[in-house]
Amino acid sequence: MGNPLLDVQVTNGEELLKKYDLKANDAILAEEKHMPIYDEIVKNYKVTYVAGGASQNAARGAAYVLPPDSVVYTGCVGDDDLAEQLRAANKREGLREVYLVKPGQKTGACAVVLTGHHRSLVTTLQAAEMFEQSHLSSPTVAPLVDAANVFYVEGFFLTHGASIVLELSKKASAASKVFALNFSAPFIPQFFGTQLKSVLPYCDIIIGNETEAEAYAAANGLPDTKDLAAIAKAVATSPKSNASRPRVVIFTHGAESTILVSSAEPDSPKVFKVSPIDGKLIVDTNGAGDAFAGGFLGAYVAGKSLDECVEVGHKMGAMCVQLVGPQFPWPKVSVL
Repeated sequence: MGNPLLDVQVTNGEELLKKYDLKANDAILAEEKHMPIYDEIVKNYKVTYVAGGASQNAARGAAYVLPPDSVVYTGCVGDDDLAEQLRAANKREGLREVYLVKPGQKTGACAVVLTGHHRSLVTTLQAAEMFEQSHLSSPTVAPLVDAANVFYVEGFFLTHGASIVLELSKKASAASKVFALNFSAPFIPQFFGTQLKSVLPYCDIIIGNETEAEAYAAANGLPDTKDLAAIAKAVATSPKSNASRPRVVIFTHGAESTILVSSAEPDSPKVFKVSPIDGKLIVDTNGAGDAFAGGFLGAYVAGKSLDECVEVGHKMGAMCVQLVGPQFPWPKVSVL
């Protein structure tokens, strides 16, 4: 579940970073001052349209490694051409979507400004923030929620739908189902810490990257904001509703090693090296973290060990950065 967005990508966006006061490797919600960027990039740059939205990218990644129709995604879209582009991308990957459609509204969009191997994301949510809790109990969606064994939600959804995430995570926890959450961006632990804290007790799997881990550490007064293993331990050992299942925390770090800490062994962090890719083969890094999450969860659902799940996540991330946007090679490459 998450914010379905169409990514509008541009390369060599150094001037845009300066003009709109953007960081090279960040994700933000558009403020008033950022709104002209959407028209400007279409007018002045060669743009590529790619299906986006963090959870939707991860869902397509999980669908890529699992049999067709194993993964269902929901979020809110408008009744426009952007939504049709998202549907087509999902269908190709074997991902089933059950969107809430808001007539007369625009589907959300994300300006993706690429500079070198960095990506800066500027999102206007539009219809995405109009998701309603009642959609999850609708005749179409309720049976899918009941049948699901693993749930995954992006941290971005907490900006407008924290009560929905809380109810879903509580329901999953009470039924001893697996609930996974991605921190998604530094501003989530930074500015939506209350919402994050309310959901955390019901989370079994937490995924994030190094900048999000650092933001969590700073927001929660941890002594070392750079020690990923210590931050992962703090998250893993924070209070948990369903104590029968350990909480697993995974922090990726780009081409650096990935850290995994389980609350079952909080003082034994696991470190997974990332196989380096020749810089010349990297097309763009947009969606690489989502690809990792999708691969990890797909392998998890397929019954693989946590170590294997991380390796599948790495493979998916590596394939993603060699293509434009959050996409995967076709015909499908077997990664399990």
